[in-house]
Amino acid sequence: MNLLKKIRHPEKVNKPDNISPPKPDWLKVKAPLGSLFNKTKGLLDDLNITTVCEEAACPNIGSCWEKKHATMMIMGDICTRACSFCNVATGKPAILDLSEPIRVAKSVARLGLTHVVITSVDRDDLFDGGASHFVNTIDSIREISPKTSIEILTPDFLRKDGALEKVVKAKPDVFNHNLETVPRLYPSVRPGARYFHSLNLLSKVKLLDPNIFTKSGIMVGLGENENEVFQVMDDMRSADIDFLTIGQYLQPTIKHHKIDRFVEPEEFNKYKTVALSKGFLLVSSSPLTRSSFHASEDFISLKNAKERNIQQNKRNH
Repeated sequence: MNLLKKIRHPEKVNKPDNISPPKPDWLKVKAPLGSLFNKTKGLLDDLNITTVCEEAACPNIGSCWEKKHATMMIMGDICTRACSFCNVATGKPAILDLSEPIRVAKSVARLGLTHVVITSVDRDDLFDGGASHFVNTIDSIREISPKTSIEILTPDFLRKDGALEKVVKAKPDVFNHNLETVPRLYPSVRPGARYFHSLNLLSKVKLLDPNIFTKSGIMVGLGENENEVFQVMDDMRSADIDFLTIGQYLQPTIKHHKIDRFVEPEEFNKYKTVALSKGFLLVSSSPLTRSSFHASEDFISLKNAKERNIQQNKRNH
């Protein structure tokens, strides 16, 4: 039993090794260093805040934490799903910490964040998938740091009736839920999820509250092809998704899903051009793009793009 506790991914221990190709130069980043990085880490540790930056081994942690930007991960650090791409630990989560929403809100205030991203592990064990905890966190941030805009990156709330409505009613500024990959790869990449359920979740957000920006992202380099990526873009636009992110999949360990290939920067540029032509308000597409990378600046860009669309529509009429 003690041995199992030390293993981050017990469900993957007996899987064969997946050897990926060597990392190209354009994906190499500097190790996280510097006084501001350490100050950010100290503040988060002091309030016992879990971040997806650390749990998911994000390559951008150094540059983000130097700016005192951190993505908070609520509801613990153990996920009830076992996606083949993800570095977050899988297992039986602990009971919810009811003090967490106020601690997250305090960390937002202490970091002086003008925009914050709140994500979570999947909590299939909870009756509402953790929707109420998201609401309490949003409410706590609004109380302590009322000028901070709030972006949430949620689970899919699969088979959790009424959960989405709870969260939308709390009026986050941006609602993000990642499709992660193309439908064909779901059985091997995201086996616990359903592509069209995730798509419908985002579509329903817009139906419930058209003023909330919606956002979704995919990884490339998992074995998808270009036409499949274009189809996902069309599916997202049919769900009225505002903001698309596309980044390179990076393998956390050799037991995780293999990297099929490293997508060249020029291909990312092509994806961005095509996506913008399909009507997204904003597209971030690069090897190091991640859901919450540059989220504060992107939120300003989203608002500006929406205003431009409104003015253009007025001129057309």
